[in-house]
Amino acid sequence: MKQTIMHIFTRTPLHVGAGNSVGVVDSPIQRERHTKIPIIPGSSLKGVLADFWNDEDFKRTEEGNKHFGTNDSAGNLLIGEARVLAFPVRSAKGAFAWITCPLVLARYKRDNSNIDFNIPVVDNDNECYALNEVLIDENVILEEYKFKSKGLSEDIACEFSKLFDDEVWTSVESRLVIVSDEMFSYFVENTCEVVSRICVDDETGVTKKGALFNQEQCPSETMFYAVMGEQKDKGSLNALADKLKEQNNIIQVGANETIGLGYCSVNMEVK
Repeated sequence: MKQTIMHIFTRTPLHVGAGNSVGVVDSPIQRERHTKIPIIPGSSLKGVLADFWNDEDFKRTEEGNKHFGTNDSAGNLLIGEARVLAFPVRSAKGAFAWITCPLVLARYKRDNSNIDFNIPVVDNDNECYALNEVLIDENVILEEYKFKSKGLSEDIACEFSKLFDDEVWTSVESRLVIVSDEMFSYFVENTCEVVSRICVDDETGVTKKGALFNQEQCPSETMFYAVMGEQKDKGSLNALADKLKEQNNIIQVGANETIGLGYCSVNMEVK
């Protein structure tokens, strides 16, 4: 089976909803249950990508049927869920940093055969590996937490910076921080954006009763990755990569497209 990696970089906040909740957040995002890491389900990603093949009447084309399937037959493309690779967090120096962790790096290394780096061990929640841009006297302050930096080999940050030719993302080469698995899970669960939404009654011009709700969003500048494959070597991955280039490698994922959420840059290199 031929496969590659699609990298997805959020340009605006992203909301892929997990349905209604009885908790503090009325409309949470989808996450892995055991790690709390935000995800974009493969079904959501497949639906977004399939839209590229729709004609003006939103009917699937013959080529689209081959790649994405129909109700009666499976498509050739295999689209995995997208997981967070690097997550933006407020930093006392440099405004913000991207965090990742050994678990995320191990998964990424397993899924992406084109990269090779040594995964550092972070066995203390008060320690991290960081680069100079976010250091204050050998410490990193993320949100209200202080971490002692143990230094960082630049090979991981260098590999990350090559994923996108984007002026914001390429600064990851000096903003990357590797924290423990536990702290990464804490940050991705507790530092996503939560915004209040309302619905206005057109007749009265005021908020409808009971229409106030809180919505969770993955912040802009979050880097996701998804494993993409094809069952048979029929050129589906190449066709998808070419189609994305025609759209300037920009897609919209998740809800609230009309208010600017979910716009992402994507990169998928097929060899």
